[in-house]
Amino acid sequence: MTAEGFLEGRRLQMARGVLLQCIMGGYPPPRFYGSDDGDLALVPDSAQIHRLPWSKPPRAFAICDADELTGESSNLSTRGQLKKVIQRYAAAGLTPVVATELEFFVFAPNTDPTQPFQPPIGLDGRREDGHSAFSVSSNNGLRPFFDEVYECMAALGLPRDTFMHEMGVSQFEINLLHGDALLLADQTFLFKHLLKEVALKHGLTVVCMAKPLAHTSGSSMHIHQSIVDTDTGLNVFSDEAGQPTAAFRHFIAGQQACMADFTALFAPNVNSYQRLCHPYASPNNACWSHDNRAAGLRIPASSPVARRVENRLPGADANPYLAIAASLAAGLYGIDQKLEPSEPIQGEFKVPDNLSLPCTLHGALERLKRSQLAKELFSAEFIEGYIASKSMELTSFLDEITPWERRVLAAQA
Repeated sequence: MTAEGFLEGRRLQMARGVLLQCIMGGYPPPRFYGSDDGDLALVPDSAQIHRLPWSKPPRAFAICDADELTGESSNLSTRGQLKKVIQRYAAAGLTPVVATELEFFVFAPNTDPTQPFQPPIGLDGRREDGHSAFSVSSNNGLRPFFDEVYECMAALGLPRDTFMHEMGVSQFEINLLHGDALLLADQTFLFKHLLKEVALKHGLTVVCMAKPLAHTSGSSMHIHQSIVDTDTGLNVFSDEAGQPTAAFRHFIAGQQACMADFTALFAPNVNSYQRLCHPYASPNNACWSHDNRAAGLRIPASSPVARRVENRLPGADANPYLAIAASLAAGLYGIDQKLEPSEPIQGEFKVPDNLSLPCTLHGALERLKRSQLAKELFSAEFIEGYIASKSMELTSFLDEITPWERRVLAAQA
């Protein structure tokens, strides 16, 4: 839209079906978004209008709500779903506080998708070989790129906590500062957009797939969650003596109760399960533990005021609005129902059957399809439309024969 049109308040409208467009570009049948495929209004959030510092000529970027023409939020909008979850907390006098940890890979351009990704050639003229995890000089070869990333984050008002090289080859992680749940979802979304745009300027490719490289750690989007009393601002997970509260237990139990039903919301793509099938640090379970990274729900070591629950299931490929909405909705469900969690696990452990999660996209979609709770919390319209779109993606994947099948199976009798 032109700046003049935007400033005049011109309304931008878009077909409802676009919110269910699958990643290959197609659409599920019209019954999932209204047979008429009528319009939605895109309503800009005045707090999320940004001039893009990397863009020449200058452009602005506005994060919008997708609203029905009657004024209410569309059920098909993931940002709208998160706002509804936050409203349910507000009705209980509570405010969720969230932080995200996003991992991503920086690669050289990959013009042939049949070939593996490669790390870029750095300023030293070499490709990283994977020995730079947590090194203080690990991103020197990409310094111009990261310098512009930091500058653009500052220009967009994206505060960062820590930035580090992760375990994988040319893999990095950013921790965004904790705060309002909707704000953190917006910031995570905007940061991913920033990464990809700045990378293109530097002749690089940023990949937020859950598992872009074989035999290498995948990329997560861990979600740290706490809740404060809206009136007092105190963390309801800790009592006056600094001990865990009933609300803390109930929140964990709600996450455990919903995690299997919601797996497809946290792990939305076929590739998501490549990450989850290697369980260390990418736990495919609903166990909880004090500071054990093999548990799907980890309680990081912290002071009572910072007591929080880390959901380690979502990958970097997850929609931040939807993943945060699903995680917070699960916790509030546990508080409302006064659910009690399992016993915490420590050390090496075997996942109980009742705390295991789907390990394929097909299994996750089937579980979501059977979930009455998901439809109650997010509406049948959203859940059924989401399943329809993701089923198209799964079918598209299964329509292709992979190099592994040709290499290994062609010679079989």
